Amino acid sequence: MADSNEMTINLVVLGKTQTGKSAAGNSLLGSSDFESRLCPSSVTTCCSLGRSGRILGLMRRNGCESALRVRVLDTPSYPHSALSKERVRDTVTAGLAQHFGEEGLHLALLVLRADLPLCPDERNDTVQLIQELLGPTWKDFTAVLLTHADKAEEAGYTEETYLHSASSTLLSLLNSIKHKYIFLDNHSIIKEERNIVLRKLLNFIQKNNYQVLLKHSKE
Repeated sequence: MADSNEMTINLVVLGKTQTGKSAAGNSLLGSSDFESRLCPSSVTTCCSLGRSGRILGLMRRNGCESALRVRVLDTPSYPHSALSKERVRDTVTAGLAQHFGEEGLHLALLVLRADLPLCPDERNDTVQLIQELLGPTWKDFTAVLLTHADKAEEAGYTEETYLHSASSTLLSLLNSIKHKYIFLDNHSIIKEERNIVLRKLLNFIQKNNYQVLLKHSKE
């Protein structure tokens, strides 16, 4: 908290290569802080922190409008085309400690593509990494961002019909994190769409009683 009329939420984006992880971080920030492009190899090799400006009109505290600031930690993907799992884990652990070690992490956002099925092996690898990063309470601090939702929409799916047709692997994951998920288009989202996403994230954080996960150092 900067003051009683301002709140900062700390987020980290996690996911495999070409899921739109860095692009999702840019959408949340309303900027282009993170490099995001089509590439046959993993683009992100280190952690980097992006910060939004003051965002108004999303929340009120004690009857008064409060400003929101968003901080997003972009991370190397896993699996990564050049880094081992251990290197990715250690890099993200150090990044969490450096940037959120004092204020804590509000949410880890697992980025998955809505236009690709989630397979059991992929889920197991991803969940194992998140457990190693966040510890035993990872489910309370994890939400899923389903990117490329515009492609699912073009194929005729609504959110409801998409989830009805989704793999049991994805549905099991969403159930384990108490259905904290958000659909996100892969193009540059407009301010109104961004505000809808941020309101959903604030709702997840509120339901978790504004708790934060503190990661001071590698465990």
